[in-house]
Amino acid sequence: MPSKKSFRAEQTALYFEVSGLTAGVDEAGRGPLAGPVVAAAVILDDLNPIHGLNDSKKLTAKRREALFDEIRARALCCAIAEASVQEIDQFNILQATMLAMKRAVEGLRLPPKLVLVDGNRLPTLSVRAEAIVQGDGLVPAISAASILAKVHRDRLCDAMHQQYPLYGFDQHKGYGTAQHLAALQAHGPADCHRMTFAPVARSVR
Repeated sequence: MPSKKSFRAEQTALYFEVSGLTAGVDEAGRGPLAGPVVAAAVILDDLNPIHGLNDSKKLTAKRREALFDEIRARALCCAIAEASVQEIDQFNILQATMLAMKRAVEGLRLPPKLVLVDGNRLPTLSVRAEAIVQGDGLVPAISAASILAKVHRDRLCDAMHQQYPLYGFDQHKGYGTAQHLAALQAHGPADCHRMTFAPVARSVR
């Protein structure tokens, strides 16, 4: 992995090459057994910086919630998109993630000239894009996108809990915890489960 110093040097070169707005993109929810995968795209305002941005996994839930509102209020523009459980089962989780990312970028009110995506895979886009490994901890716009995607998906899981209270989605957010696996064995899968994921497929009666 490149150091932060070398990363900054690489990005400086990119900014010289590409004039215009830069969007950061990240996803949440690739690993869970239920619910959609969510992606967000954010174009930050360099003249109105947001302090405390970081990889969403390194922030408390309370801090993520506060930053979610701040990002929505102060970014130049942002968009949140999903790929459904049905699309995950139809295409596979990687392709569904790329689809959610593509939808997020296309949902931006302002068109970016460059898109920086967390990870090592890129969705198919009509603009230049770069994949940045561990970008959610290095690039503020990707950090902001990771926060939007995580908070949005956590809220979806809270709503899933209201509809399917037997599974405990408000606690594990759809991940394959012992609690979740026990509920699957006891009750079978619900409509919100990803049927192509092995633990869910094994629970079908």
